[in-house]
Amino acid sequence: MTRLTVDGVYQHIRGVCFKKGPPGTVGAETEWLVVDTADPAAHVSAGRVRSLVAEAGPPPGGSAVTYEPGGQLELSSAPFGGLAPLHAALESDIAHVQAALAPAGLALAGHGVDPVREPRFQAEHPRYQCMRDYFRAGGFADVGMAMMCSSASVQVCLDIGADDADAARRWRLAHALGPVLVAAFANSPLHAGRRTGMRSSRQGIIWTELDPCRTLPVLRDGADGDPAEAWTRYALDARVMLVHTASGDWVSDPGMSFGEWLGKGEPTEIDLEYHLSTLFPPVRPRGWLELRMIDALPARYWPVPVAVATALLDDPAAAAAAEAAAEPVARLWAES
Repeated sequence: MTRLTVDGVYQHIRGVCFKKGPPGTVGAETEWLVVDTADPAAHVSAGRVRSLVAEAGPPPGGSAVTYEPGGQLELSSAPFGGLAPLHAALESDIAHVQAALAPAGLALAGHGVDPVREPRFQAEHPRYQCMRDYFRAGGFADVGMAMMCSSASVQVCLDIGADDADAARRWRLAHALGPVLVAAFANSPLHAGRRTGMRSSRQGIIWTELDPCRTLPVLRDGADGDPAEAWTRYALDARVMLVHTASGDWVSDPGMSFGEWLGKGEPTEIDLEYHLSTLFPPVRPRGWLELRMIDALPARYWPVPVAVATALLDDPAAAAAAEAAAEPVARLWAES
């Protein structure tokens, strides 16, 4: 398999992560804590949830169902050509999962951070075991467990842009709006039964305190320029979290950045793709812009941040007004 070069990383990021096209498509991912309605302080078996949801069959709106290491359930919609079909499909899929869980006395709860329960690791996949070990080795054990096992979000997925200039404008605007979206939809004042003093504990005490080489915003300190170059630099500088070897083994924290690994002539494009999936900035380019900074919300409210973010990026007049209004707080990520 062909080994990567720095230019190969850049070309992959430009062609895949920043794939361009006329805006107009929207998707959303809703993450949920699963609770026992009779005892919200009790941990719920992730295996039990998986079985109940699997028995109910695929969601009718086509959303993918996945699970986070603490048992949080995630519904990821298909991309849609507008907010109305997205809302109809994802709303039906949420109702489908709720109906599957209700007879067992379980429910979906929308909080940015679990307000009552301590983190409990329930993942079996080696990826998540390596992630846990990586955070432990780096001195982020507690906050890493909170991120993996106790946090949940609403993620909005929007197009990169029609051309280079449009992509750069949308990239800047998404970052400028990030702190506004954190504050406007903050929904995590409690963590493990205690008030933290922040409206968004998810942002203020988890993402802000976690491994900065993979969680800080890509665009910060007023930096500008080519978004693909910025994401390439970010990816090369970030530490490698884990390696999936050719023999099938999983190695956590090999002790180098991706750029250092690249200098050894070892990683392939598959390794790059996996490395990029372990980077968690608040705005992540994946062939679309994934806005990751919004706390999970109660079921009736999840459409609101999706509609707000879509309008502010896709409507030209709203985008211009939003960029000007957000500029004074564009870098205040930890003030919520």
